[in-house]
Amino acid sequence: MKQQTLFTGTGVALITPFRRGQETVDFTKLEALIEYIITSGVDYIVALGTTSEAATMTDSERAAVKEFIVETVAGRVPIMLGLGGNNTLAVTDTINRTNFDGIAGILSVAPYYNKPNQRGLIVHYRSVAEASPVPVVMYNVPGRTGVNIAAETTLAIAAECPNVIGIKEASGNISQVMEILRNRPQGFRVISGDDALTYPLLALGADGVISVIANALPKETSDMVHLALKGDLKHALQLHYRLLPLMHAIFDEGNPTGIKALLESQGRITNILRLPLVKASKQLTNKLVTLYNEFGA
Repeated sequence: MKQQTLFTGTGVALITPFRRGQETVDFTKLEALIEYIITSGVDYIVALGTTSEAATMTDSERAAVKEFIVETVAGRVPIMLGLGGNNTLAVTDTINRTNFDGIAGILSVAPYYNKPNQRGLIVHYRSVAEASPVPVVMYNVPGRTGVNIAAETTLAIAAECPNVIGIKEASGNISQVMEILRNRPQGFRVISGDDALTYPLLALGADGVISVIANALPKETSDMVHLALKGDLKHALQLHYRLLPLMHAIFDEGNPTGIKALLESQGRITNILRLPLVKASKQLTNKLVTLYNEFGA
């Protein structure tokens, strides 16, 4: 894929299926899910992001999942690898020890818990960009990290670090995203990190989404994104409103709780999560099944 189009369109924040009882990774279900997603027309896959439950995997599990995804994808779409943390030296050390064969870029979340100031964020991402042999996409999700990457900070990093090629924006602050869109350098990607805000951000000039709902509805999500990117906002809006109830519902009890319940209802996985996450309530599960049936996928 050409550099100028890398990580545009629909990326899927891939879940990790687990086996019941043993709670080990179910590689058979993972392979089937990857095939379903790729053949449905998505543009790239995000491996070991938040939705994958990577935080509850061992180092050896994460390595095995990464290698399996690379082998299964086999170059058909780019892979973005989740690789971040709140210890800058540990992040850069992990980058230095990582095999990037088959990996097109990394998604690096803002340092969490420490609550660095904006200057600290700039130095952190400068260090990550200098260490990484592949392009870096920042991930701003203050609801999880406790720190917001301000628009001015994003733009400063974009100007200073050519290897930082974009940001996944999940702040929910459309004014902030517009400021980035208005002043970004040429080629700097702005990617929606919130399924429900994807259409509005695309209409404002964003480059795509890293989507959770696309695990279950990859074709419909990709169709909506591609229509919007081609300027067909009318038909994209129709798909957006069809998807919107499910987009909201899968986050009612957290992520990936909702999307795993929906995927199980499709028969694609066994609905197992690792503590401290727990399965969706019966009420939410019934709601998701009803909404999915009404969607008529």
